[in-house]
Amino acid sequence: MHCWRFSSNGSTIDFKRIYNGSALNQLEAGNSQICGLNVTNGLDCWQWRGFNPTQNPNFSTIAVGEGFVCGLSSETGKISCLGNAPQVPQEGNYSVIAAGFGHVCAITLGNDLQCWGNTVGVNNPEGKFMGMALGLNRSCALRTNETVVCWGHQNNFSLPMELEGSQFITIKAKRNVFCGVLKFNYTLSCWGDTSFNSSQMVFPEVMPGPCKNLCPCGSYDGSGSFCNNGETICQPCPSQTTSAPAPAPPPTPTPQPQKTSTGNDLNGKLIAFLVVGCVGCSCLLLVVGFFVFRYCKGKGCRVHDSGRLDDETGPAAPQNGNSNQPQISQSPAAAVLEKRLSQLTSIGNTGRLEEFSLEELLQATENFSEDQKIGTGSFGSVYHGTLEDGREVAIKRAEITSTSSYATIYYTRRQEDKDNAFVNELEYLSRLHHKNLVRLLGFCEDFNERVLVYEYMDNGTLHDHLHKLQNPPFMSWSVRLKIALDAARGIEYLHEYAVPTIIHRDIKSSNILLDSNWNAKVSDFGLSLLGPGEDESHISLRAAGTVGYMDPEYYRLQQLTTKSDVYSFGVVLLELLSGRKAIHMNENGMPRNVVDFVVPYIMQDEIHRVLDPRVPPPTPFEIEAVAYVGYLAADCVVTEGRDRPSMTEVVNSLDKALAACLLPPQPFSRSNTDSST
Repeated sequence: MHCWRFSSNGSTIDFKRIYNGSALNQLEAGNSQICGLNVTNGLDCWQWRGFNPTQNPNFSTIAVGEGFVCGLSSETGKISCLGNAPQVPQEGNYSVIAAGFGHVCAITLGNDLQCWGNTVGVNNPEGKFMGMALGLNRSCALRTNETVVCWGHQNNFSLPMELEGSQFITIKAKRNVFCGVLKFNYTLSCWGDTSFNSSQMVFPEVMPGPCKNLCPCGSYDGSGSFCNNGETICQPCPSQTTSAPAPAPPPTPTPQPQKTSTGNDLNGKLIAFLVVGCVGCSCLLLVVGFFVFRYCKGKGCRVHDSGRLDDETGPAAPQNGNSNQPQISQSPAAAVLEKRLSQLTSIGNTGRLEEFSLEELLQATENFSEDQKIGTGSFGSVYHGTLEDGREVAIKRAEITSTSSYATIYYTRRQEDKDNAFVNELEYLSRLHHKNLVRLLGFCEDFNERVLVYEYMDNGTLHDHLHKLQNPPFMSWSVRLKIALDAARGIEYLHEYAVPTIIHRDIKSSNILLDSNWNAKVSDFGLSLLGPGEDESHISLRAAGTVGYMDPEYYRLQQLTTKSDVYSFGVVLLELLSGRKAIHMNENGMPRNVVDFVVPYIMQDEIHRVLDPRVPPPTPFEIEAVAYVGYLAADCVVTEGRDRPSMTEVVNSLDKALAACLLPPQPFSRSNTDSST
């Protein structure tokens, strides 16, 4: 068995073999776990920490839900479950079983349907059935006449009208998406999610099952064109279902004659292929690695991700020409970007934003002059500009880079990252309203140009004031704690009050901006993602963020939660207290993390030894508050995410500390900052 992880544009990452045991007769995937039955009916599961069945249940077939697996006994047909499963009957004989997120359904030997668990109080449909597909609080079932009926989700979920009466060979479900193979032409249609239009086929021709050498009950006609070495796709045996005989075959291409070869020829070709492939891949990695090193040497490196599975992005083609002039030709990425912008517009997310013309922005920035450049963001450079009406704005423009053929792969990925960042910021900031989040005024999408226009923050970034200015203007601890509190409130809004929750993923001092009154606001939502749903504890995806600020648990386990932002904010607190960069050089010229340097002093009650020397020593009114914030920062950067405080707890602690700076010393204790989550 091999597994793939799909990138956001639908292409695949090289598969990885995760199972080396005997052949599998069945493989089922839940939302987070995968289980299979081997040839001896033994149960094996993957990506399931702590799950270790003490005895072999001897299932004939299995179904995997969220945190549980159920199966039918190979001897009696009774249902038994492992893990956090719904209550199922101890008696009864069943032929088919399926599992959703929190419910289980089974078909009796008489083809009746029964369900248990979280079915949202919806009555099961009447009739005779031979198959099922269960999702998140919604279900569909395949009748013995091969039509489909759907129910659930508070009585609102049903089969689309255009598919009513259609006959299906098989149906499958995952969360909100249901798909089925139509009987009359073997096309795949999907429904249940706005991303799919059930009136259009998803794939032109699909066969239900793997290629096999031997089919006891016959194979689907025309399936040889899908397989190699004379294999075909098997029809289900009559004992497995009570359905009508196999459908008449649709017009299919004539099976291509299979080329035969001896075992020695095959082995020799395989060896040669592996050798050439390994050498070629090694050379490619060296070339790409060299250019990545050269790039990172000149710029601070940020680790990027291919995105969640529900993202819709596409690759971009290289662009040539002067980066200061608008591009005329439209790349494939631009077409995909236009589609995503249309989706945002259709749901009203860009209604309050102003759409600027490229000419207006060129005039505001003196043709994107280097003299107007004030920094870099998640997908390009940031310029200071003045609009015709006199408004000062910050304009973030995607970099348009010319490239040669040997760097096309790297360029395409970089362009995809920029497109993702552009749409992320546009989507999230267009619906977020908080005084501690930088306000998005509008955007420009013209040919290959992607530009976002923000309110201008007069005093720049927190990073510049901490690490580039010898005498930062905020020379008191109360001002620093006020900045920390402002930023914390912005992040708390993302975690607790945005619907759905948003995880920023790139909290750092350079993404905290300061206005003319030294109010702090969080910026740069290019890497942000929607948080896990109600039935999820985390998002599983490759780590992304900035080195030095990235949550080590997220980086190691690739499980993203809101506590990853808490860790990054803890690093910012350590920067504010010590004046040291997240990654800085020690006395011997070696790189050192601020967490490793400052936290041990905090834990030894010696925070005074690592406080920023440019700020006067804390007064008696401030020392307790500063020490308290030190303990809070240490709590934020603990190894285990579950032991970190929530952002609401962080806000409450900082609010208390700031008040203490202006009042007589308050009775703080170490336990005040302990996380209760």
